[in-house]
Amino acid sequence: MAVRAAHELRDGEVVFVGIGVPNLACNLARATHAPNLMLIYESGAVGAVPDRLPVSIGDPALVTGSLAVAPMADIFQYYLQGGRIQVGFLGGAQIDRYGNINSTVIGDYLHPKVRLPGSGGACEIAIHAQRVVVVAPLSPRSFPQAVDFITSPGLNGKYGTRESLGLPGAGPVRIVTDMGILAPSHGSGELELVGVYPGLDADAVRKKAGWPLAVASTLEPILPPTERELHLLRDVLDVDRLYIGKRGE
Repeated sequence: MAVRAAHELRDGEVVFVGIGVPNLACNLARATHAPNLMLIYESGAVGAVPDRLPVSIGDPALVTGSLAVAPMADIFQYYLQGGRIQVGFLGGAQIDRYGNINSTVIGDYLHPKVRLPGSGGACEIAIHAQRVVVVAPLSPRSFPQAVDFITSPGLNGKYGTRESLGLPGAGPVRIVTDMGILAPSHGSGELELVGVYPGLDADAVRKKAGWPLAVASTLEPILPPTERELHLLRDVLDVDRLYIGKRGE
């Protein structure tokens, strides 16, 4: 997922990123094909170049070499709402067939089975980033037909489409999972399978979605990670295996 998410980034883009696999993907992109990637963090670091993998959004490593450290209100108002963020990375407990994301509650809102951390800046990122890349492992539980609560809007849903709601960003354009890539189909905005990882087939991926997942007429070719990419991930960027797991896992 880290390698494939890194491939979604282009050199020189401004990326609103959090901690975890998306952060690892940004560092990998910067070490390979996108050295001029500009990273912005919710905690206020602008143009951060941390000398180690941060373990939280408040990690002091994010300040290292930053162009600026701004108040959170400035990050959201001037950068995000100002339309200056090309890519926003998001994840969530649930992602539905239209790319709506739930990170608020599982079950009924007033009587939940699980109360989740909530939106943080995710709703604003989903609305204002020029495009959104979602990174999440695929399973029927995590990818239901409809989320229990819309924390961050996708392409369509019970409240209307992005266009009818006047949302400025393009929304989720790619969903990077551990089995393949999903993307919205033209017209309805419903997610479809557009690429499958080596060694898997479309039927295996479709079984992991909570709705009848459509398959694009032509699947994108997805190559396995290169030796250099694996070396960078394992031996340079995530030496302590915070996010990619121990060997053999």
